[in-house]
Amino acid sequence: MRYPRRRLISPVLALAVVVVAVSVVARPAPGADWPRFRGPTGCGTTEEKGLPIQWGGKDDENILWKTPLPKSHNPWSSPVLTGDRIFFTSAKMEGQEQHVLCFSKADGKPLWDTVIPPGPWKGAEPKGGLSGPTPVTDGKHVYVVFGSAVVVCLDLEGKVVWRKDLPECNFDVTVGASPILYEDTLVYIADQNKKTSSLLAYDKATGEVRWEQKRPDVIFAHSTPILIMVGGRVQLIVSASGALQGFDPAKGEMLWWCKGNGETASPVYGEGLVYVDNGRGGGGMAVDPTGQGDVTPTHLKWKSEAARSDLSSPVIVGGHVYRLSGHNLVCMKLATGEEVYSKPLPGASGWASPILTPEGRIYCATAGKTYVLQAGPKGEVLATSDLGDPNHASPAVSDGRIYLRGMRFLYCIGAK
Repeated sequence: MRYPRRRLISPVLALAVVVVAVSVVARPAPGADWPRFRGPTGCGTTEEKGLPIQWGGKDDENILWKTPLPKSHNPWSSPVLTGDRIFFTSAKMEGQEQHVLCFSKADGKPLWDTVIPPGPWKGAEPKGGLSGPTPVTDGKHVYVVFGSAVVVCLDLEGKVVWRKDLPECNFDVTVGASPILYEDTLVYIADQNKKTSSLLAYDKATGEVRWEQKRPDVIFAHSTPILIMVGGRVQLIVSASGALQGFDPAKGEMLWWCKGNGETASPVYGEGLVYVDNGRGGGGMAVDPTGQGDVTPTHLKWKSEAARSDLSSPVIVGGHVYRLSGHNLVCMKLATGEEVYSKPLPGASGWASPILTPEGRIYCATAGKTYVLQAGPKGEVLATSDLGDPNHASPAVSDGRIYLRGMRFLYCIGAK
């Protein structure tokens, strides 16, 4: 099948580019790529120091460039970066029009726009849209999942290398989980209704299924798995509708599970514990991932139905879990789940996931209202910014710059 593809997006959009200038597992390195949802570790951490804490205003403070974006319905997918390129997805509900977009990291110039014909599922609702999942890249290819239940691999020039339809289509309101890479496989959690959930690993070069773990006992989930190292062994951590689970990512075998609610927010790992909550307002728990089998009686450190949550995912630092709940940043003790404080952040997005820097700064950042806070018992707000272009996409970081996707523009934030 030949795929329609537009290079340079369109002459009109290319001419409209606005450039504003002053005239798995391992810790991410400074200047590293931002290859997947929530960065190299999947837990929202970066080793970049000295990021700006404030931007915008009448002088466009610290905005290195901004680029206009084509119209998209519910463009929730976040940017990923490799080398000199930025990727994310865009879609329109009418006709299930799906796009993979590529921009220059240096100046925001649009490089290409590949149109992906829709997959087999027609049930995505407008609130979820078609472009919720964030792409993942290995530096040679970019892998995307769309809400029409199609998985696609493209090269860095926008050419489709392979395409697969998800084997079942019984999702609830949308396809929300993002794909991740493990060695030479692309791993995807396709949890859904009617006992048709599955965990899939595709050969990243060919798209052939390496292994599939049927999951009839769980229902829909929109969370994205993470990879962690436990006792010298890599584990795939999956937040399911009724349990937190640890898998062998090479074979798809379940290593352990702990009963609990988790279906929307992605898990996070820090200081030897995995924290997860249900992402729909309450219910969280912390689990020691060193066990085997049903670890609910032995490795569940705490569980609290009072823990507050939202569709975003948390960060862990200094023995505390920080997570957005509505327009509040909630700080809890990682060891016990006890709430330390709830800091009002008027206008903050409860969907976009924060990032954490080495200085202990928490960036609740979007192209709308942004808050930068200092982690600690006081929750000190260091700065606020508002670009007036709110969206729920999470930020990306690379080479001392922050990339924010709004509804109208893509922004590059850096020290001028």
